[in-house]
Amino acid sequence: MTEWETERTHLLKANAGALARTALANVVREYPHHESHWHHEGVPIPTPKQSHPCFYGSFDWHSCVEMFWVLVRLLRHHPELVPAEEIRKVLNEHLTAEALADEVAFFTPEEHRTTQRPYGWSALLELTFETVTWDDPDAARWSTGLRELSELFVTRYNHWLPRAVYPIRYGIHENGAFGLSRALPYADHLADHGDRMLRQLIGDAARQWFGSDRDYPGAWEPSGADFLSPALAEAELMTRLLPASEFADWLHRFLPRIAEREPATLFTPATVTDSSDGQIAHLHGLNLHRAWCWHRLAHTLPDDDARIPAMRETARAHTHASLAQTTGGAYMVEHFLAYYALLLLS
Repeated sequence: MTEWETERTHLLKANAGALARTALANVVREYPHHESHWHHEGVPIPTPKQSHPCFYGSFDWHSCVEMFWVLVRLLRHHPELVPAEEIRKVLNEHLTAEALADEVAFFTPEEHRTTQRPYGWSALLELTFETVTWDDPDAARWSTGLRELSELFVTRYNHWLPRAVYPIRYGIHENGAFGLSRALPYADHLADHGDRMLRQLIGDAARQWFGSDRDYPGAWEPSGADFLSPALAEAELMTRLLPASEFADWLHRFLPRIAEREPATLFTPATVTDSSDGQIAHLHGLNLHRAWCWHRLAHTLPDDDARIPAMRETARAHTHASLAQTTGGAYMVEHFLAYYALLLLS
């Protein structure tokens, strides 16, 4: 185990309890809330809990799904570090067949066929993957409840990807690379059980969108509201789709001066001047997303690759720039950042 990996383990042990407490509070906090709605004449706008009896908290729908993933992930892999019985109780109260059927009813109408694409779709598939691959009686019930909503989003993905000629590269919810990366484990699970369509479409889309990219303009990052690095999201996705030796060559074409820590903007943590500003606060998420991506890239390359020291040092710097902001701060940070912290640490 490398020094950086040892540090990640210590950070997980030190922060798991606080991450769990934050997620427990967030998933039952209905307000403040943000959601886009279609308006129809004479039809009132329902409350968050009326629209989403399961995923009504955490400021917005996709962040609530992410907080449930945080709870399931911690309960499954680190129950000794968290209030396990309290987590299980909250999950049993929310991930019910009735509540999830109402979530399906919300997303089924044609007017919602692009709602939460792809960020929220992938968050839900990620949550489903965590439950369906866990040998636990409660998890089996949760995954059964999630199945119909997952099937709806898989169908939406299968319809959308063949028609998506161009990637969406900017560093917020619509980013295509991050969405595909989070959907891929569940797509692999489906493929292992005989349904290969989503896995094939993700691979085809990634190759079409990113396979020939070279000399990426990473110096243009970040934008002022990014919580994802477009460059590193793309590179992280390709770690999952290319053989290791092929990926190493692709990465050299894509970002040719990593060993020299250029472009410098990708190796320098973003400065966050106001964590209560919902857009500026996104940059804390960017720092943790970058840390996770640099870690994933370093883990994929051969041990003697000259780029690895720069990657690991940069991952550490970005982690310490924003990890402390995950809990106990402004809700504009706290409603979503625990997800990125656990993505990195686990």
